[in-house]
Amino acid sequence: MQLSALAGNRSIKEQLAFQAEGRGLGHAYILSGPPGSGRHTLANLMAAALVCGAREGERPCGRCVSCRKAAGGIHPDVIRCAGPEGKAVTVEQVRRLRADAHIRPNEAPRKVYVLERADRMNPPAQNAMLKLLEDGPAYAAFLLLAENGGGLLETIRSRCESLALQPVPAGECRRWLAERFPQADPARLDRAAEGCQGILGRAVSELEGTDGESRALSERAGRLAALLERGDELELFRETMELEKLGREELAALLERTETEIARLLPRSGEKARLLRAAALAEVLRGAAQLNANTGQLAGWLCAGNFIG
Repeated sequence: MQLSALAGNRSIKEQLAFQAEGRGLGHAYILSGPPGSGRHTLANLMAAALVCGAREGERPCGRCVSCRKAAGGIHPDVIRCAGPEGKAVTVEQVRRLRADAHIRPNEAPRKVYVLERADRMNPPAQNAMLKLLEDGPAYAAFLLLAENGGGLLETIRSRCESLALQPVPAGECRRWLAERFPQADPARLDRAAEGCQGILGRAVSELEGTDGESRALSERAGRLAALLERGDELELFRETMELEKLGREELAALLERTETEIARLLPRSGEKARLLRAAALAEVLRGAAQLNANTGQLAGWLCAGNFIG
């Protein structure tokens, strides 16, 4: 199986290659990892492999009509399902998938469903998904994308194969980024590779972020990380008061970038315990922001939580 586009994760590549050359890819997988870890890259590769017309061992070939359609997002047998306005998939959407799954594929031997934020689905939606996993036709394959695989019901996890993406080693990050950004300044590449904590998507976002909006986000995240490190209560309070003006998606992006900035500060910081606590809190609040929590409350928790413990 051709998975070279996915950086690192050797064990996942070996597992999938072994399956592809033997019994073939299974009918349901949970692809888990933090944003930027490669979940979508892996899902795209697996979806293409499942509809690819090349010989086994060469899939996805990237050259056939099916692969080109899958890459362009227009293959009729690769169905992507996301909730409304970035929210979790609803029970009504899952029920529609169940009806669609029993319609045979249009072109390929398999029909592939890619579900975004599967771990955010509520219990009714997950139970509807469980029935689909149990009763779906043999040609249907399901790729459930999750930041935290543990957020899915145990009954769903027991019926899926789990692929937990791991951080990419710093050296491999550096080599991968150098190939992707051959014109980038070496010092900037080093900084991105060291600061991304093995999550290549973060490094890519930083290196591609040359516009004013991205620079402003990085600067704000750096300022917030520094305040969390110093534990300056008054200044941190003032900064978090400004966060109430952000939308949930904006706040989630800022918290994610702040985690990266904290990782950069950690090796040379004299306040490692404080920074580690802040990073853990930022991760929790980022998840809460994606679950529709009030931004004012999240900002308050970020400020207050830094002085607890």
